[in-house]
Amino acid sequence: MHFPVREASIATMTDDKVKRRLTTVLCADVYGYSRLMEADETGTLETLRRYRTAIARLVERHDGRIVNTWGDAVIAEFASVVEAVQCAVEIQQEISDQAPDASQASPMQFRIGINLGDVMVDGSDIYGDGVNIASRLQELAEPGGVVISSSVYDQVHNKLSVGFDCLGQRPMKNIAPLTSYRLTLAGQAAGPRSFPIEESAAPSGRARAPRLDDGRAPASSMNAVSDWLRRLPRHVAAALSVSAFLIVINLLTSHRIWFHWPVAAILFGVIMRMVLGNRPESDSRSER
Repeated sequence: MHFPVREASIATMTDDKVKRRLTTVLCADVYGYSRLMEADETGTLETLRRYRTAIARLVERHDGRIVNTWGDAVIAEFASVVEAVQCAVEIQQEISDQAPDASQASPMQFRIGINLGDVMVDGSDIYGDGVNIASRLQELAEPGGVVISSSVYDQVHNKLSVGFDCLGQRPMKNIAPLTSYRLTLAGQAAGPRSFPIEESAAPSGRARAPRLDDGRAPASSMNAVSDWLRRLPRHVAAALSVSAFLIVINLLTSHRIWFHWPVAAILFGVIMRMVLGNRPESDSRSER
């Protein structure tokens, strides 16, 4: 569903009455609402009312407020970015728990988009790109899924125990492309990324690696070693890498220990280079 922008209302705002604030906007929309209504108007409307009641309760629990409802859509705002994302996760979990058994061919599912941005305030309504971006993000979400903007990701990626799948920069109607992230919720498989993380992620950080069933990040030890080597001087990192390679080769190919000789020579060379490289400049000149 598209969220209409009340251009007439915005145009009538005078400069001295327009207020702005930074806020977190959550947009939720029923996937395939027209199709559901065509199949069963009464049942669809009853289900929508039940889910809206649950959404309103969760929004209030996370100190947010419902701004407006258009048709099958819900717009809410939150002072806290973390609370907004937690609320979105709980909404999807609540709807999943309330869903009837799997025998129903087309259960009602919501798509949610969340954006942190500047909005214009007119009474209890909010307008502007901050709202429009949240609306476009929910269109990128899968049924039962949540998509957030990079501004939201920057605030929550190290504060919540959920995974993030970078979608890259997706084109959005009347909105400049921006980097977005899909939440990988429990029981929801991560989909393919549009772009490699290194090319599409925001400069402030990378998407969190997907979690295994036991909660550990895959290859976390290898990543930690790689990051540590990257911080060392190049010649030191190279020497340590070659030494480790020789040790592994020795242990895999022979019971006789021989790696200590080449490793000792390599480490001696590194130490000498570090010592000579740190000699005071005055000593170097005096030897010339």
